[in-house]
Amino acid sequence: MLHPEHFYHIYNHANGDENLFREERNYYFFLSKVNIYLLPYMKIYAYCLMPNHFHLLVSIRSQHAIAGMFEHSVVYTTLNETEQFEYLYKKISKSVSNLCSSYTQALNKVYGRKGSLFIPNFRSRLVEDDLSFCRLVYYIHYNPVRHGFVSGIGQWKHTSFHALRWDSMSMLESEYVMGLFGGRKGFEDYHVFNA
Repeated sequence: MLHPEHFYHIYNHANGDENLFREERNYYFFLSKVNIYLLPYMKIYAYCLMPNHFHLLVSIRSQHAIAGMFEHSVVYTTLNETEQFEYLYKKISKSVSNLCSSYTQALNKVYGRKGSLFIPNFRSRLVEDDLSFCRLVYYIHYNPVRHGFVSGIGQWKHTSFHALRWDSMSMLESEYVMGLFGGRKGFEDYHVFNA
């Protein structure tokens, strides 16, 4: 279960030998779905989209911020405090499931396929400190090299590496990331020296 104000590595894989992303436009479409389904609940720090899996580094927004989205909901306002807390936790976890489900439905329609695309139940790991955060950012960006798709970190288009370096993507919390690395030079050096 994902808890407010904690950092997580969220990842999932396609079923069997299928690919999540069959063509270039699929990557961008998936990111548009991330904007819709995850941003209301999470802040995004890094990502990597690979043909058959994805990685996200996120933090869950505060309970107060998330509760604000439901302050006019009849269902939410009739719950007691404990029930409201449980309601929000379910909404947070459901957001990732909804992302995967919506993306699957769209691909099924476009490519005439049926059934689930993702392995059931996405995986998440708690990121406990700043050092783990920095290592995870690197791990996410290095993933295409590790899997043999490219020979260098900056060569795979579908990661947050370039967007973070140039602060060019509004969905990313680039200022926070750069702060932990000590600025752009520290960010680039960490990626070069750990390669």
